Amino acid sequence: MLTAREVPVARATHKQCLQLLISSRDAAALNHLKAVSQRLPNLQVSTRLVSNGHTDPLYGLEHMPDLLLLRVSHLWREELAALLLRPAHERPPLLVCGPLEEREGIRLAMQAGARDFLPEPVAADELLAALGRMIHETRAGQATGGQLIAVMNAKGGSGATLLACNLAHQLSVEGGSTLLLDLDLQFGSVAHYLDVVPAHSHVDVLQQIEEMDSVALRGFCSHFSPTLHVLGGRSGELCLPQDVRLEQLEALLRLARSSYDWVVVDLPRQIDHLTGTTLEQADRVYVLVQQSLSHLKDATRLVRIMREELGVQGDRLRVVVNRYDKASPVSLQDIAEALRCGDLQKLPNDYAVVSASQNTGVPLQLHAPRAPVTLGMRELSQALHGSKTAEQGLLKRTFGRLFGG
Repeated sequence: MLTAREVPVARATHKQCLQLLISSRDAAALNHLKAVSQRLPNLQVSTRLVSNGHTDPLYGLEHMPDLLLLRVSHLWREELAALLLRPAHERPPLLVCGPLEEREGIRLAMQAGARDFLPEPVAADELLAALGRMIHETRAGQATGGQLIAVMNAKGGSGATLLACNLAHQLSVEGGSTLLLDLDLQFGSVAHYLDVVPAHSHVDVLQQIEEMDSVALRGFCSHFSPTLHVLGGRSGELCLPQDVRLEQLEALLRLARSSYDWVVVDLPRQIDHLTGTTLEQADRVYVLVQQSLSHLKDATRLVRIMREELGVQGDRLRVVVNRYDKASPVSLQDIAEALRCGDLQKLPNDYAVVSASQNTGVPLQLHAPRAPVTLGMRELSQALHGSKTAEQGLLKRTFGRLFGG
């Protein structure tokens, strides 16, 4: 007998929600996997407890899930073979866990399209990371167009706007059409950083987004250059986050992706429906931190929220140490250990150059192209270009270890 129990996640209600089906013959394992999976936002979880009956975890479903988490049993050969009988386009992205240690099982899982395999006992952080990768890959496959880059301060004044503006300019210089979007609805300053005067604001665009196309969006933006457009607020205009509907922001991000090669978003230092949605959909998230205990304390909390509550996992999340000082009592190792982030990126302390760039509204690449901080910005931009190459998945690494590949 097959039984399916729908367990919706209360916070996953908008149209970016993905459907995850967890199938298992073990009730205890099913409950554990469900409890962990429900920590991810915008993921609607349903479970299927299988006893006797068919070995196909998808048998008899009226609607296919977006993702499948299969906890294999002692019948793993039959369960994986049943999936293999289905055409590839009828199999949702698959994550496998359970007592599957034999080489034949790993091979069958790969043939069935498994993205990852998690041995038992399944650690919560590994499951969340694997699901986060699947969600990101699925949304990336559904989305068309440009890359979405989000930038946020761990503590006020860490340098997020500096990075967002100069990264957007550097990407545009390297040949990609770029939109710089300021989502700080009250105190946004990207227009000042680039010395542009917005004729229209992001509020104007959001209120009309359902009727807009790419041509209209470009027309509402301020043009710093032919390849760098800016969308932010007008001076003296007051807008509250609750004045913007979630559907409006989602529509804007979709249109921006389809209109530009790169969309760089300068986010305010807060977690709400606007920043949360942007962070969930971003291809890369930069968190700016400086070398002090107060910065480190706030960064630790923010990074934890991003990973555990918003599903920003793995290579999508990068920490940038701004105003880096080798002699600082708070070292890079201290930051890496506290944030559980081994691949820190850094921008040197070049106060005079940065201050002059901001005061004149001239990006660093034009103001001081050979300055150390400019070279640091260039490295970040080049790393983004290289990030489009997908990394080898956990399952393939496991397969390589087993088979010597």
